[in-house]
Amino acid sequence: MEYELIDFKVRGDERGSLVALEGSSEIPFEIKRVYYIYGTKREVIRGRHSHRKLQQVIFCPQGSCDFILDDGKERQTIHLNRPNCGLYIKSNIWREFTNFSEDCVVMVLASEHYDEADYIRDYDEFKKEVK
Repeated sequence: MEYELIDFKVRGDERGSLVALEGSSEIPFEIKRVYYIYGTKREVIRGRHSHRKLQQVIFCPQGSCDFILDDGKERQTIHLNRPNCGLYIKSNIWREFTNFSEDCVVMVLASEHYDEADYIRDYDEFKKEVK
């Protein structure tokens, strides 16, 4: 399955910690869009789609949640709960996320600008496309 967990370098001292994300060195693509999600109830399922072209690095700078990834052959659940760990998801991976902690913030770095035509929102259509 085309995903990877990236541990970002943490710089810190007695004042606290800092994680700097620099496009060409820590992120494997040019960042064209950044967005974040917060205030989601624990049992809600978000996502439920895949992308034909777009790649993402997703992390929780605060709190935690579960990402369910599916490449059409297998499903894996990845628990994000460290602010310095990013989930790199390549294209053609179905994703759902749920099990949000009350304080969860999900930050997404995307390789493309928003394009509705890049989304596959029907799971059966996704399975046909990835065969």
